[in-house]
This record gives sequence, structure tokens and C-alpha cells, in this order.
Amino acid sequence: MIKAVIIDDERNSIEMLEWLITTYCAEVQILALCQSGEEGIQAIKQHKPEVIFLDIEMPKMNGFDMLETFKDIDFEIVFTTAYDKFAVRAFRYSALNYLLKPIDPDDLKATIGRLKEKKSTPSKEQMELLFQNLIARNNPVERIALSTNDGLIFVQTKNIAYCKAESNYTHVVMADGQKILVAKTLKEIDETLSGKDFFRVHNSYLVNINHITKFVRGDGGYILMPDKTEIIIARSKRDEFFQLFHRF
Repeated sequence: MIKAVIIDDERNSIEMLEWLITTYCAEVQILALCQSGEEGIQAIKQHKPEVIFLDIEMPKMNGFDMLETFKDIDFEIVFTTAYDKFAVRAFRYSALNYLLKPIDPDDLKATIGRLKEKKSTPSKEQMELLFQNLIARNNPVERIALSTNDGLIFVQTKNIAYCKAESNYTHVVMADGQKILVAKTLKEIDETLSGKDFFRVHNSYLVNINHITKFVRGDGGYILMPDKTEIIIARSKRDEFFQLFHRF
């Protein structure tokens, strides 16, 4: 059994999440329901849960303030939040678990499945990265946490040259040639990195346009990356791709 504590200032949200967990996740045992950060602190100290479901926006003491009271975080965290595309990107950049309200049963089951497969408490660096990204909001995010089979790798987004799909995994290729196998689909990586610098040129490739070294005409056309990899541009993407560049 996975021992859990729910912390949220909205009673309706607590009751709904409790019902979802009871109905769809029999392997999770709810030890306490808390309506404030202060109650959450006491429940965590008393019950020592393996995971907490934590709402960020709470009056008096929000989720971050609550977490800062712990010298060491020795439990998993699943953040619960109302839909906000900037917050979602911040969670993805930090490789932290989150659920969007209203919580979808399939998303909840998938999250619990990941927790069962790979238990790892969030690092201080992940939490700092999340906090920085939430503050940045519209500003470009400079660092991202990549989740691999043996841990997390923190990289500068500007140093990612391109990403290549491989089934449910993605090869992230850095400008210096380093290759990182990430336990995420290319679609998930694309949703995280989407912005002015990254473009999905093909179903299997997401490229950082700043690292394209050459476009070669003929055979439909392809681009050349720093490691000499040739990537074909999908016909349906060609016009949009060329609009990204100023021609001289």
C-alpha cells in the first residue's frame, strides 16, 4: 500500500480526490485530509506518508511555504492545480508529478503507476527549478530536468540540438554530441519545449532551430544538424518551417 495525505484548502477538491483514489487506486491508503498548510505539516510529521497530494495555492501558507518548513523532503509530491498552461510547463520542465483540476481518473491512475514503478523523492534542485519557472511564466525557461532510468539530468535548453522519437522514449541530443535517453514520448517533450526555438519538423524529430547548420534542397529537402544527422522536413511542415527564418 502507498500511504498518502491530501492537502487542499477547498473541501470539495479534497472530497473529490478522496473519492477518485478510493474508487480507482485501491493500492493507495489515505491517512489524513488537511485543509491548510499547517494541518499538512502536522499530518506529515505524524503519519510519515510516502506521497502527499498538495494544492499550491492556499491562503496563509501556500504549498511552497509548507514544503520549506521541512529540512529534508522524504516523501513523493503530486501537485494538484487548476489549469494554467504556464504552471503545467513549469511542472514538466522540473520533471515533477502534477494533476490538473478537475482531476481525470486516467491521469490519476497513470500518476500512481509511475509512483509504484519508480519511487524517488524530489530533489532540492527540482524544487528550485519549479519555483523559478513558475515565477518566470512568460519568460523563456533556461533549464530543464530530464528524467532518465537512473535519475535526473539538468541541462540548459539552449544546448539541446534536437530530439528523436523512439517508441515511448526520446533521445535528447545535446549540441556537444551527448545523447540522453528520456522516459518520455516526443509528444510530451514537444509540449514541454514548444516555443520560438523548438520546432517539430517531422513526426520523429523536434529540432532547436538555432542549431541547424544547413538546409539541403532536393529529395524534398532536409536539414543538417551539428552531429551531421540529416533530418527530413515533412511536406506539411515546410511552409511553417521557412517562415521561422528571415531570408536575405
